[in-house]
Formats: sequence, structure tokens, C-alpha cells
Amino acid sequence: MQTPVYPPKPAAGDQVAVISPSAGLPGLLPLPFELGLERLRTLYGLRPVEYPATRKMGSTPQERADDIHAAFADPAVRAVLASIGGDDQITVLPFLDRELIRANPKPFFGYSDNTNLLAFLRTTGIVGYHGASVMVELGRPGAMHPQTEASLRAALFTTGPYELAPATDWNDVSRDWADPATFDSEPATRPGTGWTWHNADRVAEGPSWGGNLEILGWLLMADREIARDLSEYDGNVLFLETSEELPSADEVFRVLRNMGERGLLRRFGALLMARAKTWSFQSPNTPEQGARYAAEQRAAVLRALRTYAPDMPAVFDVDLGHTDPQVVIPYGGTVRVDGPARRITVTY
Repeated sequence: MQTPVYPPKPAAGDQVAVISPSAGLPGLLPLPFELGLERLRTLYGLRPVEYPATRKMGSTPQERADDIHAAFADPAVRAVLASIGGDDQITVLPFLDRELIRANPKPFFGYSDNTNLLAFLRTTGIVGYHGASVMVELGRPGAMHPQTEASLRAALFTTGPYELAPATDWNDVSRDWADPATFDSEPATRPGTGWTWHNADRVAEGPSWGGNLEILGWLLMADREIARDLSEYDGNVLFLETSEELPSADEVFRVLRNMGERGLLRRFGALLMARAKTWSFQSPNTPEQGARYAAEQRAAVLRALRTYAPDMPAVFDVDLGHTDPQVVIPYGGTVRVDGPARRITVTY
């Protein structure tokens, strides 16, 4: 595995690729997608370019790989953004040309199922960016959350340290993207509750690794994009988040247990655990039910840490991944977790 390097950043006026490496949902749900494209133009001054499979549901892994290759190989394109996630991007990985992508490094933004491509980029030697899908964060009804907008702006255009802050307010409930009325107002939010620190007696700093917990479980099962020499993760900062599929606390523990049994979990210097997504259309939990789900997930994570990495510092309820607001985490880039000062700093 190469030490990941930061690719050059875009500037206002540059072209950026918008692709669908997982699912062509922009073709089914155009309203948040078109809104996201418009905000790329008006808020960020960028020129989005679509590719053949961007709005195509049922595209093949080869078609999606072709779009990835075209986006990275085009010298006019200065960054690549995923439209949204999905559940089968792992099937695209065998079709990717590692040398082509390594020769044309670009900032890639995505999360959830895009953990596959982010892990691929890290093993290829390129820092990626976990967060900021076009349909969800850029296409948020009413307006982008200010903390999301600021984090994405810093990740897109700047280099250097960026200090994260707990969410001032947050939302967990989605609305129907097929209904135009959804986009007339911002979602209702709740007051922020801050971060919760565990073993906060030291400072950990190193490159990041992680992403969506369910996808990491699949990568571990398929043995893809995982370093053979686990010492390559020594001192790294692990970050994890769970999706709207609401995996049970038992499932979360089992994935972490398997990482522990593999000797992987103890390698990391610290853990950033995202605020749990606790609501979905399939499981429309009340706030009380959601709080119970989140507490059970936290207990499962702490149980795994007690067993396999008892001294590891951890921070819970960081707004990364399936959260609103959402901060962008540099994948393979530097993250500093300062327990005594209760500060988290990422390097974009």
C-alpha cells in the first residue's frame, strides 16, 4: 500500500464530474439531484458534468467503471462527486484500472456504498473525501445545513487543518423526494447534544481509514482493499458510521468483533463513531425509540472496544456519514483526535 497523497483541488469555474458508481437514482428521483447540481453551480461556482450511467438504473459494473475511468482521465475535470450510494459498488472494483486512476489523481467525494471506492483510492495512494453526495447533502430541501456547506467548501477548495465542531442542531428524519412539496422548506431539526468522549486522556493523530460499517464488513468478507500487512494501520484513526438500513446492535458488534479477531481493531490510535442514523421509511422510529437504538449501538461499540482495544480513545456522535449536518472526513488524510482538549481536527 502506498502512503496516500492529496490530489490537486479544483477552483471556482472548474468542471467536476458527477457519477453514479452505485445506483442511478438521479433517473428515478430527479428533484434532489437537479437541486444538488444547481447548488454546485451557484454556491460553489463549479460546472458539473454528467456521464452515461449517472441517471441509468440497472447499469452494469463495467458501465459504472467506464464512467469512473472517463471522469478521472479527463484533464478538464478537477474533482469527482458521487450522486448517491447504493448496495453493490463492490462489484465495480474488479473492473477498475488502478494505474489509470493513480496516474490521474482527483478528489473524490462520496460515502455509504462509496466506501468501496474510497478504500480503493486509499490503497491506490490517493486521499479521498468521505461525504457530500449530490442528492443528499447538496440536494437537501430548503437549504444546505451551514455546517455541511462550510465543511464541503473547505474540503473542495482549501488545504490544511480544519477543526470540526459538534452539530448545533441535527435532523434524523427523511422526507419523500418524489413530492415537490418536500423541497419547499428545510427539515425540522433538534438541538445539538455534543460529542461523548471515551478514554480521552491522550492525543492520537494519523491517516484515517473506515467509512460505512456495513460496507467495511463486505470488504472484509470479500478480502478486497484491505492491506495484507495490518501494521499499515498502526496509529491510524478509524472512523465508522451506519446507514439508514439501521443495522442491529448485534450486527454492529459482530463486524467489530471480526475486525478484532483479525487483529485489525487494536491497530488504530482512536475511533470516531458517527451519530447513529435512527430513522428510515422502513423503521420510522419515534425520538424515544431512536434514542434507545442509538444507545444500544453505542453499548455494542464499547463492548467491542473493551474486548479488543480497551485503551483506544473514542468519540461518539460525530456528524459524519448518514447525518444532517455532515462533515467531510479525508479518507487516508490526516485526522487528529485531541482527548485532553476535546478537539478533532482533519486535514483537507
